[in-house]
Amino acid sequence: MTRKIMATLTSNLNLRPQQYTVPKDYPPHGSVVEEIQGLIRVHKDGYVERPQVVPCVTASTMSPELNVTSRDMVIDSVTNIWARFYVPISQHKKMPLLVFFHGGGFCVGSAAWSCYHDFLARLSTKVGCVIMSVNYRLAPENPLPAPYDDGLKAIMWLHQQHNNKGSGTEWWTSKCNFSSVFLGGDSAGANIAYNVATRLCACDGAALTLRPMNLKGLILIQPFFGGEVRTDSEKGMAQSPGSALNLAASDSYWRLALPCGAKRDHPWCNPLVKLEELKLMRTLVCISEMDILKDRNLEFCDALVRAGKRVEYGVFRGVGHAFQILSKSQVAKSRTKEMMARVKSFMAL
Repeated sequence: MTRKIMATLTSNLNLRPQQYTVPKDYPPHGSVVEEIQGLIRVHKDGYVERPQVVPCVTASTMSPELNVTSRDMVIDSVTNIWARFYVPISQHKKMPLLVFFHGGGFCVGSAAWSCYHDFLARLSTKVGCVIMSVNYRLAPENPLPAPYDDGLKAIMWLHQQHNNKGSGTEWWTSKCNFSSVFLGGDSAGANIAYNVATRLCACDGAALTLRPMNLKGLILIQPFFGGEVRTDSEKGMAQSPGSALNLAASDSYWRLALPCGAKRDHPWCNPLVKLEELKLMRTLVCISEMDILKDRNLEFCDALVRAGKRVEYGVFRGVGHAFQILSKSQVAKSRTKEMMARVKSFMAL
């Protein structure tokens, strides 16, 4: 299946129709079978178009005032899994480590997207933590569970780097408190973090295998979950033309990401169908008031509480999905600071 790699993303990401520029020698690929306008177009023969919506930036693209060092590291050259690290320069003590997965409905996105690069650099400074931002394989070329497999591989690689002293990674490993590791992500990335965490928690020998590395918590920002039965916010939450997520786009992402024939009540989409059976680490959920996922996120938190899981959550007022990376409004900037403070508090416990 041919893949056209998306190179960029901008802070002006939206779902409005966008004109595609098709070269004269563009080969025919049959009819379009799935499309999220401006983001992804899938043809009948499997060819995938991902328009360039925002620039990818190098790790060295950094505002000096942030005082953060950033570099990219290869995790698996065969599957092209890599990670971008963010290390605060001013911190001299060992810091907690956050393994972060970017959003994009499993189908678009990159750890090199400029909006994620800026957000994670600032989060690293604000929280005082090392961040490992994982670039995983995308659907539909690599449907679920490929991103979960990549997440697990990233955790195993992380453990290996901790044990391999003198391997050229001291610039970040020497700054990490490996007994305080957190998994996190936003949107589809939060879904990945959750499913990686549940896999690790379900494995009785995982804690022993990962020692002395210790997974202390899970940070889910607007987690991308779904279900066959619509919630009130999915049915009634009015979305502006520039919204980062609407219901039609959400349904398209799930059709592209889930295994062939699977519906939205598959456990990878709807965690409530098997929540009672799961072991889970301490969890923070960040919810946006104007997000179509608001009610589903709240239901998820309520279900965790009823199942006896350790969970805390916050609802951020007046902002929508992915506001922390896409919106430049003063309200969004204020809520982003609040979110960062909440994450810092959670990681300090």
